[in-house]
Amino acid sequence: MRYISTRGQAPVLPFAEAMMTGLARDGGLYVPETIPQMDAAEIAALDGQSYEEAAFRVMQPFVAESFSENELRQAIRRAYQGFGHAARAPLVQLAPGHHLLELFHGPTLAFKDFAMQLIGQLFQVALAREGRRVTIVGATSGDTGSAAIEAFRGLPNVDVFILYPHGRVSEVQRRQMTTPDDANVHALAINGTFDDAQARLKDLFNDHDFRDGVGLAGVNSINWARVLAQVVYYFTGAVSLGAPHRPVSFTVPTGNFGDIFAGTIAKAMGLPVDRLVIATNQNDILDRAMRTGTYEVGRVEPSVSPSMDIQVSSNFERALFYALAGDGAAVAQLMQELKAGSFTVPQGALQHLREIYDSGRVSEAETLSTIARVRAETGEVVCPHTAVGIKVADDHRKPGVPMITLATAHPAKFPDAVEQAVGIRPPLPPHMARLFDLPERVTRVENDNEALKSLILERRMA
Repeated sequence: MRYISTRGQAPVLPFAEAMMTGLARDGGLYVPETIPQMDAAEIAALDGQSYEEAAFRVMQPFVAESFSENELRQAIRRAYQGFGHAARAPLVQLAPGHHLLELFHGPTLAFKDFAMQLIGQLFQVALAREGRRVTIVGATSGDTGSAAIEAFRGLPNVDVFILYPHGRVSEVQRRQMTTPDDANVHALAINGTFDDAQARLKDLFNDHDFRDGVGLAGVNSINWARVLAQVVYYFTGAVSLGAPHRPVSFTVPTGNFGDIFAGTIAKAMGLPVDRLVIATNQNDILDRAMRTGTYEVGRVEPSVSPSMDIQVSSNFERALFYALAGDGAAVAQLMQELKAGSFTVPQGALQHLREIYDSGRVSEAETLSTIARVRAETGEVVCPHTAVGIKVADDHRKPGVPMITLATAHPAKFPDAVEQAVGIRPPLPPHMARLFDLPERVTRVENDNEALKSLILERRMA
């Protein structure tokens, strides 16, 4: 299996190199040259298997040339052994035909743990094999940062720098990034938005001298391995509700489009996905793009669902690549137009996208009222991002087709929003009970590429 850039001008790489590289050298994102297929019998055979076994069967065709079967199995086992639920991603029924897929039982209480814990294990195998050291730089709107720090903290051959927008994450999210005291991890609060942090990250990757000099590696959702790890729970969730013998739909609260794009890959592999529904908060660039065909960057508005406060959804480029039939030059042209603030999706590509995705937007008031309604009707307390998904899912459910809404984070990560909605502050799990007692370690940094490079060069341990 080889990996190619969405912009068509970067070296073709095997899985391990694509994982370690992150962003392609032409500024594009890596995707598989071909998508492996699973037939109905193979999908049905996942029923009753452990999550770890399902992960091996789904992922192995994508990584076979880079990791042996034993290396992959052991990495998967280590990645998920610390999760707090035996099913790893359990389903909870909200209403007839509507289920939540709980993705918050990992160590940092968010869906990012499914990918980041596994990437951490695969990085260790690859780095030990090659005797390399890397500098990981990530940008986060809240959850990726803590998941990356948890996965890579204390490792001897990795330095980790996480950029997050100062004052625009929840207190729990911030403390998960700023309280680890391992010398190889660094939380950097940037003066700006997540889009600013993501732009600086891409600047670093496109500065090839710096990139090569520090051994830059990326673990944002631009990293193909992140997307691949998330494909697995689409299969386990759908099979639990009768796939492949009947179709299933998914609603995904999303900002950077990585989590829902994983569903796109599951569908392309043969999983009978009826609809993939994009759920956005008031930062609704994805919903606007699907409705109007114009992808136009607006102002980021802070919300009670901060992990979705994004205007430049990087993984949408991957969806465009497939909608444009793999035309890297066409993708590169649209990304060039985006630098001026917007582009128009070609009509044929827009039709292709609309055949796969529906979309919806949820206001702040609707988010809070949905948290309250779900608790009153079911007893479940959900985080604001999950509430966005539930509201949009309810607007798009179809008779006879089960709907799975992805519950992306534990409500305790966003206690202020939950308290505003239902009057209670959900407690942190026991393993995080001391979070508010620990000292924080954070560095403020300007929204400036040169300042960021200087800090990384100064702090890295190599």
